[in-house]
Amino acid sequence: MIHMSKKNQAALIQQLSDTELYLNIYLSQLLFLVAGSILMFFTSFPWSHVTWNTKAELYGLGLAIGTVLFNLLLYKWLPLSYVDDGGINERIFSSLSLPNIALLTLVIAICEEWLFRGALQNLLGLHITSICFALLHIRYLKKPVLFSVAVLLSYLLGYLYESTDNLVAPMSAHFLIDFLLGALLAKRGSSRAIKEMVTRSKRE
Repeated sequence: MIHMSKKNQAALIQQLSDTELYLNIYLSQLLFLVAGSILMFFTSFPWSHVTWNTKAELYGLGLAIGTVLFNLLLYKWLPLSYVDDGGINERIFSSLSLPNIALLTLVIAICEEWLFRGALQNLLGLHITSICFALLHIRYLKKPVLFSVAVLLSYLLGYLYESTDNLVAPMSAHFLIDFLLGALLAKRGSSRAIKEMVTRSKRE
């Protein structure tokens, strides 16, 4: 996606049609996948790190559940202004069905982890890669809570990769985090739409 200030990015995204929005997202992920593949080719990525391992996946599941619960607690305890990203995530997920949310978040998880953990972390190390990943979410820069969460999550995903030597583990964790939070946003958006329809029908 095109990255700019939170206000301008939110305004742009609201102006895009659904087709334009999702095409933009999928194209950006394709660029991540291509860039990661090129870097992996020239840095001799250890392909043994892309394997299915039940123990590693359980670690990923645990990280995902913990992250989602932590995010829910932040939304419950903190003022909305602290955790609001300008409505961008809600715009992305609120109109999608669960299968489409699953597809979108799977693509995002694979492509972003492919580039950041698979390519960049092996080249630049955990710390620089984690900061780069957090900076990808530029709309969080003026939101200390959201940016801190992005940095922390990036470190945790990187540590999960290092501790398991398994790229599938952070991919799985990333997918589950995005899918669960996306599904919650979609449910909230559907509930809001139903309430608006009921209110409109009563007025009529």
